[in-house]
Amino acid sequence: MNKQMTAQQIKNEAYQRKIAKRNAAIVIGCAILLVLSFLISMNTGYTKLSPLDTLRTLFGGGTGKENLILFGFRLPRIVVSMLVGSGLALSGCIIQGISKNALADPGLLGINAGAGLMVILYVLFFGAQSFLSVFTLPFLALAGAGVTAVAIYALAFKKGEGVAPMRLILTGVAIQAGISALTTVLVVKLDETQFDFVATWQAGSIWGSNWKFVLALLPWLLVLIPYVLTKARVLDVLSLGDDVAYSLGASVEKERRRLLGASVALAASCVAVSGSISFVGLIAPHLARRLVGPRHAVLLPTCALTGAVLVSVADTIARVIVQPSEIPTGIMVAIIGAPYFLYLLAKSNA
Repeated sequence: MNKQMTAQQIKNEAYQRKIAKRNAAIVIGCAILLVLSFLISMNTGYTKLSPLDTLRTLFGGGTGKENLILFGFRLPRIVVSMLVGSGLALSGCIIQGISKNALADPGLLGINAGAGLMVILYVLFFGAQSFLSVFTLPFLALAGAGVTAVAIYALAFKKGEGVAPMRLILTGVAIQAGISALTTVLVVKLDETQFDFVATWQAGSIWGSNWKFVLALLPWLLVLIPYVLTKARVLDVLSLGDDVAYSLGASVEKERRRLLGASVALAASCVAVSGSISFVGLIAPHLARRLVGPRHAVLLPTCALTGAVLVSVADTIARVIVQPSEIPTGIMVAIIGAPYFLYLLAKSNA
């Protein structure tokens, strides 16, 4: 019996090592894809730069025009798109984990809409050009998203039961619908300049495409992403269900609130500099889960890389598909994401 158990243990350990190696290879592969998308995006745009020109410019040998194109326009936009993709993907992964709903993401729950509503209110009362600094935008969006998240949590909370994941989702969908209706009413009251700004922002146009916006977003992600990664085991426990999580000693409601707060902060900071980009928080976690499975220790970094690749590729396509004009990145992501969402919805009802 002991020999059989030992043989089984050896077999299980060998299988776990195989899975670990496979997952490590997938993470490395996603990182390579991200680097490739970065390189391709640098060489793609209305003004042509050959790979040799790009390489020469990167190492300080470019002309003034080449430096302006690469360092002034393309690189900050590429970096912003990758950071936004990572942040929104992780935000969606957290929400799917704490709600145990595969169709949840910050956009569907109204978090993105709450952030957008606060930006629109500010523009309506103070003007599109009145921001003291781009560094105020994430705080402004966080205030709107935070109020929305608190309202969702409070309405979904039931004394003696806590927050049921399905009630959380349904409450979020209802609030999102209400915020969208209010946003439509407010947009009518905007003047031409304000309307142009809000229309660009709502379309998800990666409008913050300079290094100031990179510096405004980067500190948020440098703090929040490591924090989320340390909560991988907590997300694993929460995914087992509240009863099991309680039996394992987890502070379910406290951890759920903390993770929801991290998700809101990630989504708000990203939405502030990119506008409203939907579906990233839905698609990226699903793709990552199919690649590496449900364990969040591997799922979270894979999800971040997948989201970065998705938004980077979508932004590159959006810049070149109708040159010399461009399609907002949010629309391109929606073109990719909407069919996939319908596929997931149909599969979940099967």
